[in-house]
Amino acid sequence: LVGSEMCIRDRPFHLAIPVTNLDDANRFYGELLGCEKGRSDTQWIDWNFFGHQLVTHCVNEMPSPPSYNGVDDHAVPVPHFGVVLTMGVWQELAEKVEAANIEFIVAPYIRFKGKPGEQATMFFKDPFGNALEFKAFADINQLFAS
Repeated sequence: LVGSEMCIRDRPFHLAIPVTNLDDANRFYGELLGCEKGRSDTQWIDWNFFGHQLVTHCVNEMPSPPSYNGVDDHAVPVPHFGVVLTMGVWQELAEKVEAANIEFIVAPYIRFKGKPGEQATMFFKDPFGNALEFKAFADINQLFAS
């Protein structure tokens, strides 16, 4: 049960997303993001996505592109997915993505500065248009602060 003592916080999530080319998925998720490749077949690849199970499934055509909502004076893509990293790993990833000339939807910055839930965040898309958010907290106890 979410929000109760029965919720197991440290269990990894599983997410399956569409891609149109597994070689491009390998370059992006494996080489650029550094995700370890798990099981695979001709139509899908399992990834260790920062401790979570991400599966890239090959499709002929991508679904509709995301819409955008305003958050902290930025247009945030919906839907999107991502993970909460440590500040150090978040910074390393931001530098790696920038060096690879990946276009940011929202460039790395500190959101909600000085307020509950202050966090580092950045958004960018994979080569297929799936929107990703990576965030970090100086104080992980602020994750659900209101």
